[in-house]
Amino acid sequence: MATLLIYARRITRRIWFRAAAFAAAGVLLALLAPLASAWAPLGAIDLGQEALSPILQILASSMLAVTTFSVATMVSSLASAAATTTPRATELLAQDRSSQTALSTFIGAFAFAIVGIVALATQYYDPAARIVLFLGALAVIVVVIATLLRWISHLVTFGHHADVLDRVEQRTTAVLTAFARSPRFGGAPVIGAPPGAHTITAGRSGFVTHVDVPSLQRWAQRGDYRVHLEVLPGDLVDAGSPILRVEALGDASQEVSWQEMARAAVSVERHRTHEQDPRLGLVTLSEISSRALSPGVNDPGGAIETLATLHRVLRAYLTTEVDPTITADRVHVPSLDLATLLRDAVEPTARDGAGTVEVAIRVQRTLGLLLPHADPTQARALRAASSDAEARALDALTHESDRARVRESAAALRSATTPR
Repeated sequence: MATLLIYARRITRRIWFRAAAFAAAGVLLALLAPLASAWAPLGAIDLGQEALSPILQILASSMLAVTTFSVATMVSSLASAAATTTPRATELLAQDRSSQTALSTFIGAFAFAIVGIVALATQYYDPAARIVLFLGALAVIVVVIATLLRWISHLVTFGHHADVLDRVEQRTTAVLTAFARSPRFGGAPVIGAPPGAHTITAGRSGFVTHVDVPSLQRWAQRGDYRVHLEVLPGDLVDAGSPILRVEALGDASQEVSWQEMARAAVSVERHRTHEQDPRLGLVTLSEISSRALSPGVNDPGGAIETLATLHRVLRAYLTTEVDPTITADRVHVPSLDLATLLRDAVEPTARDGAGTVEVAIRVQRTLGLLLPHADPTQARALRAASSDAEARALDALTHESDRARVRESAAALRSATTPR
């Protein structure tokens, strides 16, 4: 069920879904005008067909042009964002609700006008229905003008560096805090599968995008099994990679299709997605930072801004209260530690920005700001990341004063205490 909800949410985020819904609404508005006229005392007013047809024709032609321009603008913004930040961010831009609503409104208005023109030509409307159609056309024009004004304002920032950072931060924070709250998705800690456990492989190559722990729990209870999960969302697997190990408890005589059960609960797809993957957003942010530090861009300020975003995301992760409740006691799930997250989030910037003193110092500053929110294990991971970044910077920097500044920043972090 959870997997079906994931796919349903994906469909509703697609631009074609909203465009189709608005187009259907426009068609219904045009076709249902005769029904609405039955409740409106408009029979005494006779609005000729010649008065309505030009309005609808202007609306149809203008909406076709506006829609074409808007699609071209959105595609251009997506291409620009992919070139200046990272292709991983374009998925979030394509799901932008404001852009989807604007395009869908224009398509819906176009569908309304086209159907209205055809219906007028076939004498579909009586005099009262033509009045309703006229009022509907006025309402559509008002909505289109308001949408155009919002769309123009939205285009000023859509796809820019700060806009991409904000979108990635929002999605990553939501996914990472949910993961911090329930790091095993309600499952039990890893205990290790016995040698006789049945191994279930992925069956296809790709990335794990979703793990349905509640479904695994229900299946394990019915069949008297214990399930040992071997992967997490974001892991790359081969067709023969083990994703589950199933341990039989009792006689476990129930007949079951092992492979069908596994593939229904563990989704493997060609591309990573943000729904359950706690690392994808961090990878996306680090790629934006690395792109800013590339020789072709040479924007240390962009990398520093991305580090500030990473600090906010990781701070939210560290300060989220963990829910200790285990809702799936028969499913044992591995967990991620902070060291792994830091390798995705900070290490690429520490590597690519090692030769820029401002970036090297900001890496130390970012790790130091996270230290007060870390427990002892997490603090060790932060200090290890600091030492690694310091070593990279000292190898890359040539001026002694720059090296001294980096040493000073790293020493301040090592000497800091953790309150937790």
